[in-house]
Amino acid sequence: MERSEDQILAEELAALGAVSGGGPLVRAVGRLMRKNVHEIDLHVPLPFGEAVKHVSAVLGRAGRGIDAVPAGSGGGEETVRGVVGGGAGGLNPVVVTARVRRTGVDGSAVHLRAAAKEGLIRQRAGEKTAVRLAALLAGKGESGETGG
Repeated sequence: MERSEDQILAEELAALGAVSGGGPLVRAVGRLMRKNVHEIDLHVPLPFGEAVKHVSAVLGRAGRGIDAVPAGSGGGEETVRGVVGGGAGGLNPVVVTARVRRTGVDGSAVHLRAAAKEGLIRQRAGEKTAVRLAALLAGKGESGETGG
């Protein structure tokens, strides 16, 4: 059974809390916190198989992968999921889900979703992580700017 974003985020927060001895409490509180979610659609000028590898590599460099699962029966869609550090000091776990879809010979479509739990201080970790990863996927570098 696939874990939900909320389950993954609660587990990641509990792992961080376990360092200070508050793992189970942090997991419970993590389930109650509101989520900051941001979604971006982009076009990657790569064939489907290369696009999936590119998305997996970018998520792998940014954090750590959780899973990659084919979606749909035709093999023209695959979902790649990972956990990336966001927020202040990269300590807030962000679950990133990228759905890569075959769109034809000119490239592939990527639907990127980043979700993070928000505490009292809104860091918009989900939104900022989605924007940063979209720039990396589009080949614009870490800052998202193309220079010039």
